[in-house]
Amino acid sequence: MRIRRIRAVTRKEWKQIVRDTRSLILSLGIPMLLIVLFSWALKLDVSNIKLLVIDRDKTPVSRDYIRRFAHIEYFNIVGYTDSYADVNRGINLGDIKAAIVIPRKFAADLKTGRGTEVQLIADGTDPLTAHILVGYVSAITSAFSQEYILHYLSQAGITAGATPLDARVRVWFNPELESKNFIIPGLIAVIMMVIAGLLTSLTVAREWERGTMEQLISTPVKVSELLIGKLIPYVELGLIDFVLALLVGTLVFNVPLKGSLLLLFLLTLIFLVGAMSLGILISIVAKKQVQASQMAILATFLPSFILSGFVFPISNMPLILKAITYIVPARYFVTILKGIFLKGVGLTVLWWEGLLLIAFSVLIFVVALRKFKKEL
Repeated sequence: MRIRRIRAVTRKEWKQIVRDTRSLILSLGIPMLLIVLFSWALKLDVSNIKLLVIDRDKTPVSRDYIRRFAHIEYFNIVGYTDSYADVNRGINLGDIKAAIVIPRKFAADLKTGRGTEVQLIADGTDPLTAHILVGYVSAITSAFSQEYILHYLSQAGITAGATPLDARVRVWFNPELESKNFIIPGLIAVIMMVIAGLLTSLTVAREWERGTMEQLISTPVKVSELLIGKLIPYVELGLIDFVLALLVGTLVFNVPLKGSLLLLFLLTLIFLVGAMSLGILISIVAKKQVQASQMAILATFLPSFILSGFVFPISNMPLILKAITYIVPARYFVTILKGIFLKGVGLTVLWWEGLLLIAFSVLIFVVALRKFKKEL
């Protein structure tokens, strides 16, 4: 293997990339566009839930309970009604997400200590929002109930003792519980996987379609030199994409970067080599640009988006899907990005993911070498 030959192939590939201005602009612009769109559109935070109230008690106590929902950002009380038909119509039309029903004798039952119930009607067509909504309402109701008991005990001249169990919650790594801090690192991994696969999936196929592969075959360039020479420019281009995505994530969306920048770039380089090698392997197998691009989408986007743990927790998946996730490189890169971005951990924690990425990169590149035949 000669460095001079690799350099010549790399130079030739860079010239080809620069000549194709539209593809170059798309390869640099699409990651930025996807990060901005996904970060704004894909939010797991639940707020401004439109709420309808049926207050059948109409007492100061019931109004005080309702005020608990009006004074926090999670709820938006859109109106009051006395009819379940209005609730049904509002949920069917999408005008409201939930309704609170306060029964008659709400205040009287609380004063006598008999206890009472409040009904929550939630739109279950969006189970994530409904699940979080139930948690919010339960927490507000529990706090109101405790304050109400303490208030009437104090009025009766009874001093309440200390609460037997007091939970002091402390959230590590993302204390504000901002979904963008969770989404953007994972999104960078998915986008890098897709872009890497698409960029290199056309390299060898394009040579076959344009008839220039015959010229390369006739040269003394070895298969390993040819593939490495083709790989280097796209890895460099992928690193440029990563830097741009990193700047957008940290400067525009203020995602914290707590870990080592050097370690982040080193592990990203390993990941890109594996992802680009996968694209080259697809290009070798397909030999047609259209077919190669379709195969690249299937091999990169769907597994990375669904099976990497970016959106859907791997622990909740069926056993067979859990097994498949082990061959998805984006799974390890998502863990690496979240670990370095949010936790600030180093190789002492991420060495296993880094080792698996190295194994994946070497394996895919070796398979690509075996599959490529320097012959017509």
